[in-house]
Parts: sequence; C-alpha cells; structure tokens
Amino acid sequence: MSIHVDPLRYLKPANLKSAPGDMRPVLIILHGERSQPGRVGNALGKLGFALDIRRPRFGDPLPETMDDHAGVVIFGGPMSANDPDHYIKREIDWIGVPLREQRPFFGICLGAQMMARHFGARVFTHPEGRTEVGYYPIRPTAAGLKVCPEWPGRVYQWHKEGFDVPADCELLAEGGDFPNQAIRYGNAFGVQFHPDITYAMMYRWCAHAAERLETSGMQSRAEHFAERAVYDYAEGIWLKNFLAHWLANDWSCVCGKQRQVDALVAG
Repeated sequence: MSIHVDPLRYLKPANLKSAPGDMRPVLIILHGERSQPGRVGNALGKLGFALDIRRPRFGDPLPETMDDHAGVVIFGGPMSANDPDHYIKREIDWIGVPLREQRPFFGICLGAQMMARHFGARVFTHPEGRTEVGYYPIRPTAAGLKVCPEWPGRVYQWHKEGFDVPADCELLAEGGDFPNQAIRYGNAFGVQFHPDITYAMMYRWCAHAAERLETSGMQSRAEHFAERAVYDYAEGIWLKNFLAHWLANDWSCVCGKQRQVDALVAG
C-alpha cells in the first residue's frame, strides 16, 4: 500500500493545549475481541478520564472528528500494518483525523507502526528474522529527553516488525535489533514497546504463545516474569507521567526540569 503524504497537510502546533478541565473521554482502539487497554486504561481512569472503547476490526465505527474526545490511543495486535485488510487501511488513513485537528494521539506497537505507515514510512521484519519478545533496553535521544527526562532502562516488547522514522517525525528512543523505538510528530506519539502491559496480560500472552517463545530473539516465559519484577515499576512510572503531559499537551515543566539538569551538568 503506497501512501502519499502532503507535508503541508498537518500543522505542528507551537503551543496548543487542551482546554482547562477538558474531561472528554479518551478514544481507545483495540484489535482483539477480548483485548483490554491494560495499564493505559487504568492510568487514564486515575486521571479522571472515561474510555470510549472501539474495535474497528469487528465493525465499530471511527469518529469523523475528535470533537467528542480528549485524545486517542491505538493499541497493538498480532496483525501487521502491511496487511491488506480493509480495517487496517481504514485505521491508517483515519489517523489523519487527530493529526489534522492537532489532537493527542498515542500509538502502541501496531499503533505506532500504523502511524509510521500513515506518514509513508516502511514497516518491516528484521533482516535476520529476529524478534523482540520480553524486556529489552532502550536509550532516549536528545529529543526524547526533552519530552521525558527519565526513561525506563528496559521495556516490555512483543513484536516481529519495526518501522522507519518518517521524515516529518522526531526519533525519541532507540533500541538494538529494532533501532526505532519511539517517535513524535507534534502531540502525536508512537512507541514500539508495551507500557500497557499488566501482570494478567503478560500471563495470557505467554500462555497463548508458549511454542513461539522458542523463536530467535524471544525470552523464555520465566525471564518475562523475573525481569518484570525488576523493570516494570520504572516503565509504569514513565507511562503515568507521559499520559498526564500528553493529554494536556503541556511539556513546559518537563523542559524546565531538563534545563535544570543541563545547568547542573554544565556547572
């Protein structure tokens, strides 16, 4: 599927913020019949946001505008952003709605790959057939540190495809076998990893994919749970901080903290 993107179609907001007290629901787009928004849903609930859950794969409509929503999260799934299915193409095209209206967008795993495809970038498998399933290290870029001064050292992954960074986007975090781990365009973000994972979700995923855990690059089931005990807390804190700033489209305090760090290092 070839997608042409007009670079003037979307305007990057200089300082656009959601209206004070904007508590419209957050649109949640899921791809499995029984999928749940996991820790993202829990964190949004604690922030006071209701969730409008839709599953376009099973016929749920997508809104023509974002007027009734504070933001949107597109989650992962076992399918590929390269698949020819109509609902995949429709979701990729629909991402233009929050981008044109400069509304908060957050893509997780498949959702990030859909964001990349929307901008015309490539989504592809590793040339050596590698996968990332388990906890893997990431490194924030200079641009990533401006958004979040503190990133988790390792994050939970479950994917066999990665994406190129679209020309109009910033790279926020890097990885190993799949070097592009987080991207940004205005207040639209995509992450290759799974900050949404809960203990129950991890248990189900590992149980359903027991045989696949022997694939190259995958960590064993025991490693998943052992490393969760070490690395999950930092990933959860990162997510809560990110979501609060993302929905407000206000990174001023984050940038202020980074300037303080820079001043201390320089001094």
